[in-house]
Amino acid sequence: MLQNIFQYEFLQNAFLSGILIGLIAPLLGVFIVVRRMSLIADALSHVTLAGIAASLLLSKKVLIFSQVNPIYLGMGFSVTGALFIEKLRTVYKHYEELAIPIILSAGIGLGVVFISLADGFNTDLFSYLFGSVSAVTRTDLYVIIGVATLVFFFVISFFKELFNLSFDEEHSVASGIPAKFIHFLFILTVALVISASMRIVGILLVSSLMTLPVAASLRLANGFKQTVILSVVLGEVAVICGLFLAYYLDLAPGGTIVVLSVLILILSILWTKAKVKRSQEI
Repeated sequence: MLQNIFQYEFLQNAFLSGILIGLIAPLLGVFIVVRRMSLIADALSHVTLAGIAASLLLSKKVLIFSQVNPIYLGMGFSVTGALFIEKLRTVYKHYEELAIPIILSAGIGLGVVFISLADGFNTDLFSYLFGSVSAVTRTDLYVIIGVATLVFFFVISFFKELFNLSFDEEHSVASGIPAKFIHFLFILTVALVISASMRIVGILLVSSLMTLPVAASLRLANGFKQTVILSVVLGEVAVICGLFLAYYLDLAPGGTIVVLSVLILILSILWTKAKVKRSQEI
């Protein structure tokens, strides 16, 4: 595969996109897990699926949309879903967690309706659901580079505020941190990462890449910064190894990456248990 990467553009696109996604997905995933919002990735991924289905439906019915990349409408739906989640969180002040399953259900419903209206697509929907190495275009790579740049800028600029809000939101608000504004930017960033990651990991599996490396790092790390670094490292290991295995074994890259992430999580749990057992024996 290393030789072919220098020869074929689609492999370059997939490999570079995978590296960036393996970096930004767990990076945001740490804050998602710590804030106990793991389901938000699933909700926005299903909304993104509705956007992809809507775009493919329009491409069949309206000629002008036939040349439009479905990722753009997918991003639009994902961002809109994020905005609705924030709005619903204010509506259900004492039951804020209800906002996520409401949007998740709406995303699934819209996606199924658009798929049924289209009566089948010319484009392979499977590649959007579970990822495809050959489907990653140069445009997709540029979109992911742009999203990754936004994520880095956001996390670096607001790392301290994100850290404080993740562990003690009430104290952070009392100390003057603009919690609503930062959370609004955070959820929009998450929406963009989810929609940009669909080509490699797949819409239905992208939430796994945002949570599984974090779950493994929580078992191994000794502090928050170490958790962030280790989550990114484990995410990169899963993505890079998953892409190589998917290429040589002709597997869906998304599923392969997720299975490797699960194996890494299991190994981290076994390692921690063995470490505790060894310390007790000593």
